[in-house]
This record gives sequence, C-alpha cells and structure tokens, in this order.
Amino acid sequence: MADLETLINELPKLFHRLNLTIGNSHEIMQQIIVINNVQEQLRNIQKLITQELRFAQVKHKSVSTLLRLGTVASLLKSSAYLLDTAINNRVIFIAEKFGNPETEITLTDLQIKIECWMEWGDLLQAMAADILSDSQLVKQLNSDINYPSLPAKFQEIEEILGMKLAFGNSKVLQKQVPRISNIPEEILQAQQRLNYINNTIKNSQNLLTILLGVSSFCGQSGFTLEWLEDDHELIISCDGKFQELTDILNDCELFQEKVDSLLLQANSLKEKAEQCTINLEQERNKKQDNKNKTGVVPHVLGEKPPKLFKLGRLTLVIVSSLAVLGFGGWIGKDKITHIQQNSLSLNQEENAVANFKSALKLGMEASDLVQKPPHPLIVWQQAETKWQQAIKLLATIPKGTSVFEQAQKKLARYRLNYTAISEKALNEKQAVANWQLAQKLATEATFFVQNSPRSVLVWQQARDKWQQAIDLLETIPENTFISKQAKETLPSYKTNYAAMSAIIKD
Repeated sequence: MADLETLINELPKLFHRLNLTIGNSHEIMQQIIVINNVQEQLRNIQKLITQELRFAQVKHKSVSTLLRLGTVASLLKSSAYLLDTAINNRVIFIAEKFGNPETEITLTDLQIKIECWMEWGDLLQAMAADILSDSQLVKQLNSDINYPSLPAKFQEIEEILGMKLAFGNSKVLQKQVPRISNIPEEILQAQQRLNYINNTIKNSQNLLTILLGVSSFCGQSGFTLEWLEDDHELIISCDGKFQELTDILNDCELFQEKVDSLLLQANSLKEKAEQCTINLEQERNKKQDNKNKTGVVPHVLGEKPPKLFKLGRLTLVIVSSLAVLGFGGWIGKDKITHIQQNSLSLNQEENAVANFKSALKLGMEASDLVQKPPHPLIVWQQAETKWQQAIKLLATIPKGTSVFEQAQKKLARYRLNYTAISEKALNEKQAVANWQLAQKLATEATFFVQNSPRSVLVWQQARDKWQQAIDLLETIPENTFISKQAKETLPSYKTNYAAMSAIIKD
C-alpha cells in the first residue's frame, strides 16, 4: 500500500505531461514518446490498485478509500508538484480532472479516472500521428508560428494607435510615420484571420481542421491540447490561459467588433502623420529658400532670434502688413460665405466621426454585457439601453461624411441586435413578474390556512392559489435567470398543493 500511495502522489506530475503542444511540428514526435511513458506509469498504478482491491476482498473488508490521502485537494497539496509556482494555473486545472476536490477519493474511483486518462493519451497519440502524416497540415502549422497570436496583434495595434506623434521632432516623426502607415493594412489582415478562424472552427466537423483555426488564433505562442470535457468540449491552453473552443470564438467576436473602430482610428492617425511630414518638409524648404535669398539662417524653435531688423525694414514690414490687412478686408465679403460653408462641413465631419466612434464603443459594451447568459433583468435592460443609444448616434450621421456608409451598415446590424436584446429583456421581465406573482399567491395560500377558520372553502381557496402559483412557475422559460429559483421552489409548492388536496378529500 505504501508503494501505491507513493505512486498516486506522483499523479499530478503525470497529468502535467499528458497533453500535446501544437505549434512546431518537429517537437510532436518527442511528445509522443513522453505520452507513451506516462501511459506506461498509469498502467503500473492500475495494476497495483487491482492487486490492492483483490487483497481487500480476500480479507473480507473494504479498503477502497485511501485513508492517508483523504480528499483530492489533500492529494494535490501533498505533492511536491505544487511547489513550482510557475504552473499553479495548470495545477488548478488538473484538480478538475480528479473531480470534486472536497470528496474522498477511492481506489475504484482512481481506476475509472485513470482509464479515462489512458483513453485521452490514446487520442493524443492518434492526433499526433494524423498531424505528422499530413504534409499540408504540418506546413500550415509551421507557417502560423511566424506570426504573433491574434490577441497579441490586436494589443500591438492598440498600443500604436495610442502613441503620440512627435510633432516637434522630425527625426522621431520620420520613424513613426512608416509604422503608422502600415497599421490600416495590418488591421485588414487581422480581420481576414478572424474570418478564417471563425469559419474554420464553426463550420468544420474534422478535429484536425478545427485545430488549424486554433493554430491561426494562437500564432507563435502555440497551443496545448489539455483535456476533452464530458460534453466533448476541447480544453486548450495558450500563454498560460485555459479556454474552450467557444471562448476562442467569443474572443474573435469581440475583436471583430473592434475592427471598424480601429480602422477608423488608424486612417485618421495615418492622415495626421502624413500631413505632419508634409508640413515639416514645406517648413524645411521654406527655410532653405529664405537662407538662399538673404543669406540669413531662419529662426529655429528654441533658439533666440537674431536682431537683424533695422528701422527702415521694420517700417516696410508694418506698411506691408497694413496693405495685406486692407486687401483682406476688400475680399472678405466675397469669400465669407464660402469660408462659413467649409467650417460647417468640417464641424459636421468631426461630429460624424465622434458619433460613429461613440456608437461603436456602446455596441462593444452592450455585447460584452450579455456574454455567457443567463443574466438578471437589469443586465438585459442595460444592454438594451446601450444598443438604443448607439442606434440614435448612428442615425444622426449625415450623408456625405466619410463614415456615412459604415454607419448605415452598422445601423442595420445594431437594430437587429437591439430587437433581439429587447426580446430577451421582455422575456426576463415576464419571467420575473411570474415569479413574484407566484410568491405572492403562495404567501396568500399560507395565510389563508394559518389565519382563517378551518373549512373546506378555505382549503379549496388555498389549494387554488397553490395551483396558480405552480402554473406560473412552470411557464418560466429554461433560459431565464430566474429559472433556477423557480425549479428549486416548484417541488415545495407541489407538496403544499397535494397536502391541501388530501385534506379536502378527507
């Protein structure tokens, strides 16, 4: 038994190695050898467990519980494997493979679990063999490791868009401009990756094809196949983060919501950077022309201006200025309407862009709010309000502005989202109303029985109220937030109804 306990205490280390890292195909063969070794050790543990159980049967007593190990949590804590803080997240995940950490683990339990882990090892080896036998698949995997992961790419893009242009430093600005100029194209490439990942994971029934989508998402970070849940949901780790395939798709949806906003920011920043470069070049040329004409070096920002003006030249400058002012006044009446129109157009464009950005932000916030339902009524109502605000902003964007066409496309989509969320909010509101009314009827039924004269009429009224309360609870949809409370309450209501019915019959 002592040898068996020692081996069982090594289980967390074994499970740490019972996975398949996909990224560099050259390392897969080495991992197959590791998986084989782990499975061999698991077989040895299985043999010892079988011997221990047979010995217990011979002695006519049950020794199925590992008393010295106690709960799963104590088993994991007793392992030296936990001393490595760099893999704490993996330890938490491994604990889930054992089952409920607060329950005692038995020899029979371990036999069943180890059999599952052995099957997982067989599946990993089969997938590894399929990958290595598919040259196109290997080529694609080896190509993906040359690119950053999708989350890292979006983080890089947002950092660049957040940089401040060095308006007063031409050398720094010259370095910034090429990087900024490439950002719109990089955003479009990231969008193509998003579409590819979504289509590959959602529409494929082949696990190896799905893994190509995951590989594109994780990029050079690579990823590890960790476990297959009971509901056949694949668990993947990347950069120390454990997630399901549905989590990856959710991340892609969030990134997709950001693309339009990021592209708008990128184009705006690119225009500013290029305009700054043009202005610096014009300023440089102007200074050079002045130098060639006068032989005087123009004043540079940060230096004291040379005192070269004499009285005669100063007078000429003043007279010239007055002449220009006079001429400006002469032409001002003819141009004032045109200037006002340009100013109005500029303000209209700025307001349109600002409203479009605000609408996109509200849309992302609304989407984030309703991830992983069900949710309380207040959450659906908050999301409904944000979609409504976003729609109002998009509807104000006038034709002729640079974001009008984008706003129209978003408007159609946002209206659909608003309709869907409004329906969810309405269903949740009705479910809450039914729940509250059922509670009220239950309270009244109890009050009737406890405080009214005992008569068949009172009992019938109480029974009817219990029946109405039951009917209300049974109408509450499964996908509502209040559904769980309704299910938990329903049995007691039915018990009270049955009691009232029995009393009336007697």
